[in-house]
Amino acid sequence: MANQPKRVYQSWKANNKFLLGGRLIFGPDAKSLIITFTLILVPVVLFCVFVARNFVFELQRETAGYAILVIAIVFTIYVFILLFSTSAKDPGIVPRNSHPPEEVLGYDPSASVEAGSRPLPRTKEVLVNGLPVRVKYCETCMLYRPPRCSHCSVCDNCVERFDHHCPWVGQCIGKRNYRCFFLFVSSTALLCVFVFSISALYLKLLTDESGNIWKAIKVSPAAVALSVYCFIALWFVGGLTGFHLYLIGTNQTTYENFRYKGNNRTSVYNRGCITNFLLLFCSRIEPSKINFRGYVQEEASKPPKSNIQETDINISDGDTRIKVEDDLDIGDDIMKISQRRNSEEVGDVRGRGSDRSPIGRAEVDFGFGLESQFSSRPSY
Repeated sequence: MANQPKRVYQSWKANNKFLLGGRLIFGPDAKSLIITFTLILVPVVLFCVFVARNFVFELQRETAGYAILVIAIVFTIYVFILLFSTSAKDPGIVPRNSHPPEEVLGYDPSASVEAGSRPLPRTKEVLVNGLPVRVKYCETCMLYRPPRCSHCSVCDNCVERFDHHCPWVGQCIGKRNYRCFFLFVSSTALLCVFVFSISALYLKLLTDESGNIWKAIKVSPAAVALSVYCFIALWFVGGLTGFHLYLIGTNQTTYENFRYKGNNRTSVYNRGCITNFLLLFCSRIEPSKINFRGYVQEEASKPPKSNIQETDINISDGDTRIKVEDDLDIGDDIMKISQRRNSEEVGDVRGRGSDRSPIGRAEVDFGFGLESQFSSRPSY
């Protein structure tokens, strides 16, 4: 249909990718999910076919074999659900503004301070747990970032409690998906431990039957490959799990830890190890601040950019103060118009007289568009 309004995800200015009509939101590098999916699925399939299955048919341990098979499949599905939840969820994107907020409305990034533009305060302080915290102004999103918020250069979004952008899940890790991310990493580490342990156990049983480790390796090279693969992978996901356990216990983010490392400054967010863990795992996840399936709302147009100064004018017949925006060069223009008008009037009087009324100040004002200066400023 013509003139049908667009939905928010259709006009989204950042680098995210959307599926199912805006119900799923991914980062720009979402294709990396295929690699992560493959690195998990292929070893598990090999494990089920060449290790868990042989517990049932070759070693005649049916109960243990079926239990290992079921645990491997169910746990892998659980890991994939966490991976998908981490990647397809809004990480905590802060809605961007269409123009600077009121407190910096006069800012013009292309103009110099000498030209009369109002300088933009790059930072301001807010109180967090009774302590001052400095927040920065984001030029891209045109807002002051909330505490612990940072702008992701990959997704081009400001994300609340920004931890990092993870290329393995193709998404920013922030306030709304950090819990799923940690559970995904820790569960993957446990899956590596499980596959490694059962593969090593299978090799030991084969060695006991054959009496030689080399014969056991020839019988099941897949078990050897899985043991080596999981051992290497465990150093990565296991180390990452330990690192994030430390971050959770001290209520830090990866971004904060690397940026302020060695500063020996006290964190205003640390409430004690137990409370920090409870805040992460037992608190309610806030809903997204953006309805990506909603329709784009018409907004009032931003005032035109001009070098302006704000002046408070007192009205003599009342106490109301009206904020007027006067162009820096308006005085010279009015002077020229006034001189030209006077010269025309003198010419008319000398020639044939004139019955035309002189031009009023209101007409001069309206000729320069000053009538709009006295109207109420649009609210944003």
